[in-house]
Amino acid sequence: MEYHPQPAPGTARPWAFPAPERGALPNGLTVLRCHRPGQQVVAVEVFLEAPLDAEPEGLDGVATIMSRALSEGTDKHSAEEFAAELERCGATLDAHADHPGVRVSLEVPASRLAKALGLVAEALRAPAFADSEIERLVNNRLDEIPHELASPARRAAKQLSKELFPATARMSRPRQGTEKTVERIDSAAVRAFYDAHVRPSTATAVVVGDLTGIDLDALLSDTLGDWSGNTAESRPVPPITADDTGRVVIVDRPGAVQTQLLIGRIGADRHDSVWPAQVLGTYCLGGTLTSRLDRVLREEKGYTYGVRAFAQVLRSSARDSASGATGAAMLAISGSVDTESTGPALEDLWKVLRTLAAEGLTDAERETAVQNLVGVAPLKFETAASVAGTLADQVEQHLADDYQAQLYARLAETGTVEATAAVVNAFPEDRLVTVLVGDAAQIKEPVTALGIGEVSVVTG
Repeated sequence: MEYHPQPAPGTARPWAFPAPERGALPNGLTVLRCHRPGQQVVAVEVFLEAPLDAEPEGLDGVATIMSRALSEGTDKHSAEEFAAELERCGATLDAHADHPGVRVSLEVPASRLAKALGLVAEALRAPAFADSEIERLVNNRLDEIPHELASPARRAAKQLSKELFPATARMSRPRQGTEKTVERIDSAAVRAFYDAHVRPSTATAVVVGDLTGIDLDALLSDTLGDWSGNTAESRPVPPITADDTGRVVIVDRPGAVQTQLLIGRIGADRHDSVWPAQVLGTYCLGGTLTSRLDRVLREEKGYTYGVRAFAQVLRSSARDSASGATGAAMLAISGSVDTESTGPALEDLWKVLRTLAAEGLTDAERETAVQNLVGVAPLKFETAASVAGTLADQVEQHLADDYQAQLYARLAETGTVEATAAVVNAFPEDRLVTVLVGDAAQIKEPVTALGIGEVSVVTG
């Protein structure tokens, strides 16, 4: 029998995260472009410096409503016409608001980039904010809130933010507002927020894809270049303060058969030199199926389908010695266990943290983490959208254009001792706020017996 010859491996090619080309339009809009041959679906990310802490008092959620309304009609097209024009381009357009600002995301075939960019420019330049559309979006948002509160994971996240940050801080409240604040939003409030914060001078557009044969300078000039606005400077960034005194808060859900765990605190952001080591150590702790938390709580004890440790940047800013403003990342451990296992699972979780502090990570754990984080990067950034999203992240977090490329180099260079120190400092056993969404009648006593902090109960 003759077999087909076994394929021989090709020559490995070096890879680095793509470097963008930076420029600006006469209207003040910053532009980052990245030519990616073969990527026929072009991704565009527009970052608008309209942060959540700029929302007027009592109108939490207005940034979200404004972002959703950008594609709901302009001075030239009704909401239905605008949607039809996007569909004719084969394009998708999305927008959302978060603590740093508003992101508008476009994906479109390269052959129809001109038409789609024109629609994006139209939405940014002259959104209609019609009364009927704003009323519909407000009602949709009000309908979403009860569903979010019914989700144990979302309810835990809401409670953790409330616990960590002072009540006066925007970060202590839901990103998309509450029923009380959202129901106050009308078209006048949306228009006022748009007029105050949406302008090209503080915005950045990221364009990634195969730009062969496309005169991007002319295209941008004819579309986003026509967008005008005031030239006010960036809004001052307030400092972030948080209380991570070790404690436990149970959100009572009588009769719940599972307990949702969310354990967190505020730590270093990407401007801190410890970030690469923190990423590596956190991945070893709970970033994958081979992590310590999963190995103990899932594989050995069978308490859960999975537990994850992660760091999520909430808001990042360049260090400002005058204002003292810095960024912040949420360092957290998340998962769910059956109700009866809540106490034992938390006990074993704390044992993992104590063992980590006493014995450290192993070289094998560090090597696996590096391979997973650095080795798969070329696959992670195969699409134009993934590259554009990461470049936009760097923009809103005030990072250098080569930050992501440098991060991978630093991850590969980080040793086991550095990673251990970083993760131990990130998750100190006595400085963690634990939120449990579950049946308080069944879990309060065993959790109190653990001695991991004062236990309180709130209604679910």
